[in-house]
Amino acid sequence: MTATEHSQELITVAAQAAADKLAHNIIAFDVSEVLSITDAFLIASANNDRQVKSIAEEIEDQLREQLDVKPVRREGEREGRWILLDYLDIVVHVQHSEERSFYSLDRLWKDCPELPLPADALASRNRPDALTDADGNAVSPAEAAPADDFGAEDYS
Repeated sequence: MTATEHSQELITVAAQAAADKLAHNIIAFDVSEVLSITDAFLIASANNDRQVKSIAEEIEDQLREQLDVKPVRREGEREGRWILLDYLDIVVHVQHSEERSFYSLDRLWKDCPELPLPADALASRNRPDALTDADGNAVSPAEAAPADDFGAEDYS
Protein backbone atom coordinates (compact mmCIF):
# COMPACT_ATOMS: atom_id res chain seq x y z
CA MET A 1 0.00 0.00 0.00
CA THR A 2 1.21 3.50 -0.79
CA ALA A 3 -0.01 6.97 0.07
CA THR A 4 -3.22 7.83 -1.73
CA GLU A 5 -3.53 10.49 -4.39
CA HIS A 6 -5.53 12.58 -1.90
CA SER A 7 -2.72 12.29 0.67
CA GLN A 8 -0.19 13.38 -1.93
CA GLU A 9 -2.35 16.37 -2.80
CA LEU A 10 -2.55 17.35 0.88
CA ILE A 11 1.24 16.97 1.22
CA THR A 12 1.87 19.13 -1.85
CA VAL A 13 -0.34 21.99 -0.65
CA ALA A 14 1.03 21.80 2.92
CA ALA A 15 4.65 21.68 1.74
CA GLN A 16 4.17 24.69 -0.53
CA ALA A 17 2.51 26.62 2.31
CA ALA A 18 5.45 25.80 4.59
CA ALA A 19 7.93 26.85 1.91
CA ASP A 20 6.04 30.13 1.40
CA LYS A 21 6.65 30.93 5.09
CA LEU A 22 10.34 29.99 4.65
CA ALA A 23 10.28 26.78 6.65
CA HIS A 24 13.46 24.83 6.19
CA ASN A 25 14.33 21.17 5.67
CA ILE A 26 10.84 20.26 4.45
CA ILE A 27 10.47 16.54 3.86
CA ALA A 28 7.56 14.13 3.45
CA PHE A 29 7.51 10.39 4.10
CA ASP A 30 5.07 7.76 2.90
CA VAL A 31 4.41 5.89 6.16
CA SER A 32 1.39 3.93 4.88
CA GLU A 33 3.33 0.64 4.86
CA VAL A 34 4.27 0.85 8.54
CA LEU A 35 1.37 2.79 10.09
CA SER A 36 -2.32 2.12 9.75
CA ILE A 37 -3.39 5.47 11.21
CA THR A 38 -2.09 7.77 8.44
CA ASP A 39 -0.55 7.72 4.96
CA ALA A 40 2.14 10.37 5.23
CA PHE A 41 4.15 12.67 7.47
CA LEU A 42 5.28 16.14 6.50
CA ILE A 43 8.09 17.59 8.61
CA ALA A 44 9.24 21.23 8.49
CA SER A 45 11.44 23.38 10.74
CA ALA A 46 11.71 26.96 11.90
CA ASN A 47 14.17 28.84 14.09
CA ASN A 48 11.78 30.43 16.55
CA ASP A 49 8.42 29.82 18.19
CA ARG A 50 6.64 32.56 16.26
CA GLN A 51 7.74 31.19 12.93
CA VAL A 52 6.65 27.68 13.95
CA LYS A 53 3.19 29.09 14.68
CA SER A 54 3.16 31.14 11.48
CA ILE A 55 4.05 28.11 9.33
CA ALA A 56 1.40 25.94 10.99
CA GLU A 57 -1.23 28.65 10.49
CA GLU A 58 -0.32 29.03 6.82
CA ILE A 59 -0.55 25.28 6.27
CA GLU A 60 -3.98 25.25 7.91
CA ASP A 61 -5.15 28.25 5.89
CA GLN A 62 -3.98 26.87 2.55
CA LEU A 63 -5.39 23.38 3.10
CA ARG A 64 -8.73 24.92 4.09
CA GLU A 65 -8.79 27.40 1.18
CA GLN A 66 -7.52 25.07 -1.54
CA LEU A 67 -8.86 21.66 -0.50
CA ASP A 68 -11.58 22.51 2.04
CA VAL A 69 -10.05 20.39 4.81
CA LYS A 70 -9.46 21.16 8.46
CA PRO A 71 -7.29 19.29 10.94
CA VAL A 72 -9.12 16.88 13.22
CA ARG A 73 -6.53 17.60 15.90
CA ARG A 74 -3.96 20.31 16.57
CA GLU A 75 -1.41 20.00 19.36
CA GLY A 76 1.46 22.07 20.70
CA GLU A 77 0.31 25.54 19.77
CA ARG A 78 0.68 27.00 23.26
CA GLU A 79 4.39 26.22 23.47
CA GLY A 80 5.07 26.84 19.78
CA ARG A 81 8.01 24.45 19.74
CA TRP A 82 6.35 21.56 17.93
CA ILE A 83 2.92 21.90 16.36
CA LEU A 84 1.24 18.76 15.12
CA LEU A 85 -1.63 19.03 12.63
CA ASP A 86 -3.54 15.78 12.15
CA TYR A 87 -5.58 15.55 8.94
CA LEU A 88 -6.07 11.77 9.31
CA ASP A 89 -4.61 11.08 5.83
CA ILE A 90 -1.50 13.09 6.68
CA VAL A 91 0.15 14.37 9.84
CA VAL A 92 2.12 17.61 9.68
CA HIS A 93 4.95 18.26 12.15
CA VAL A 94 6.22 21.84 12.33
CA GLN A 95 9.13 21.84 14.72
CA HIS A 96 11.51 24.34 16.21
CA SER A 97 14.99 23.49 14.88
CA GLU A 98 16.14 22.39 18.33
CA GLU A 99 13.22 19.95 18.75
CA ARG A 100 13.77 18.61 15.27
CA SER A 101 17.40 17.93 16.01
CA PHE A 102 16.62 16.34 19.38
CA TYR A 103 13.69 14.11 18.33
CA SER A 104 15.11 13.35 14.89
CA LEU A 105 11.91 12.22 13.18
CA ASP A 106 13.79 12.21 9.88
CA ARG A 107 16.08 9.47 11.15
CA LEU A 108 13.17 7.53 12.64
CA TRP A 109 11.29 7.42 9.31
CA LYS A 110 14.29 7.36 6.93
CA ASP A 111 13.47 3.83 5.75
CA CYS A 112 10.09 4.98 4.44
CA PRO A 113 9.93 6.32 0.88
CA GLU A 114 10.06 10.09 0.45
CA LEU A 115 7.12 11.70 -1.31
CA PRO A 116 7.61 14.20 -4.13
CA LEU A 117 7.42 17.84 -3.08
CA PRO A 118 7.10 21.19 -4.91
CA ALA A 119 10.37 22.79 -6.01
CA ASP A 120 10.14 25.50 -3.32
CA ALA A 121 9.87 22.86 -0.61
CA LEU A 122 12.82 20.92 -2.00
CA ALA A 123 14.88 24.12 -2.08
CA SER A 124 14.23 24.53 1.65
CA ARG A 125 16.68 21.73 2.36
CA ASN A 126 19.58 23.92 1.25
CA ARG A 127 18.25 27.10 2.81
CA PRO A 128 20.20 28.43 5.75
CA ASP A 129 18.10 29.17 8.78
CA ALA A 130 15.18 31.26 7.63
CA LEU A 131 15.00 34.89 8.69
CA THR A 132 11.90 36.27 10.38
CA ASP A 133 10.62 39.53 11.78
CA ALA A 134 9.44 40.01 15.37
CA ASP A 135 6.06 38.45 14.49
CA GLY A 136 7.56 35.30 12.98
CA ASN A 137 6.84 36.26 9.38
CA ALA A 138 9.42 35.36 6.77
CA VAL A 139 11.45 38.35 5.59
CA SER A 140 14.28 39.02 3.18
CA PRO A 141 17.84 39.39 4.56
CA ALA A 142 17.64 43.18 4.01
CA GLU A 143 14.46 43.44 6.09
CA ALA A 144 15.86 41.29 8.90
CA ALA A 145 19.31 42.82 9.18
CA PRO A 146 19.75 45.49 11.86
CA ALA A 147 21.29 48.79 10.78
CA ASP A 148 24.20 48.28 13.21
CA ASP A 149 24.95 46.90 16.65
CA PHE A 150 23.22 49.82 18.35
CA GLY A 151 20.12 49.97 16.18
CA ALA A 152 21.14 53.27 14.60
CA GLU A 153 21.75 53.88 10.93
CA ASP A 154 25.27 54.22 9.59
CA TYR A 155 25.80 57.84 8.56
CA SER A 156 29.44 57.58 7.45
